[in-house]
Amino acid sequence: MSAQARTIDLPAPDDLARELATRLPAFQDVSWTGSTGSTNADLLARARAGAGGKPWLLGTHLQETGRGRAGRPWQNRSGANLMFSCAFDVHLPAAQLPALSPLAGVAACEALRAVAGPESAGLCMKWPNDVQWHDAKLAGVLVETTRNPGGPDAGYTVVIGMGVNLRDAERLSAELGRDVADWSQVQGRAASAADLVCASATAWHEAVRELQRAGFGAFRQRFGQVDALAGRKVNVLDKGAILLSGTACGVDDHGRLLVQTPEGAQPILVGEISIRRQA
Repeated sequence: MSAQARTIDLPAPDDLARELATRLPAFQDVSWTGSTGSTNADLLARARAGAGGKPWLLGTHLQETGRGRAGRPWQNRSGANLMFSCAFDVHLPAAQLPALSPLAGVAACEALRAVAGPESAGLCMKWPNDVQWHDAKLAGVLVETTRNPGGPDAGYTVVIGMGVNLRDAERLSAELGRDVADWSQVQGRAASAADLVCASATAWHEAVRELQRAGFGAFRQRFGQVDALAGRKVNVLDKGAILLSGTACGVDDHGRLLVQTPEGAQPILVGEISIRRQA
């Protein structure tokens, strides 16, 4: 199949919203807009206002103020990226909330593999949740939580947002100075925008429920099947400074990356930390 045949065109926002609503009956509200500031921010604001009836899904053709982890801006143009967020109610201790970040990455990678088909082994996940095509970033995932109004028993809203590059890999790679992938490069069967959104939203919904039932330990084996860093030499960086170096060796039961050093396996917390493979 040629790269051109795998290029995904976005339907009109209203048409895409209608198809998604039909295919996602568990979602109580499904919307898609031509543009917005940030789909994550929009859903967080709605949750903080006390709106109920989750799960929700909100997508857009263009994000004016989209952002990734650590507040980094998300580069996008209409038609070149698939951008959407989902909101779920969760009842977890605050100490378990960081596990939602790698959980979302695992579920997204598994979902995209399922859409792409049996030749999708090149789809993998770089902790905490970047989805890659081999060593090039294909999709960014941003997980944010807010406490629901109504006291501790009301739990939290988790908003999981993802931006998938549909095209522009060559241009983005040149502009950003690092390898970037887009969906046209993924080897696999043809897919529509709705296929990618429905697979990811459903996977997140199921994963969040499983996390509440069984904890992140239930996902460690699944993480290992998509882990882009396993057995590789890495530097752990914080704001450009190297905190430690070692060999990535999976995650623990809290979703923390484990880096093997001469002092033993060191757990790395989800946060403003990036992983860079050593030269």
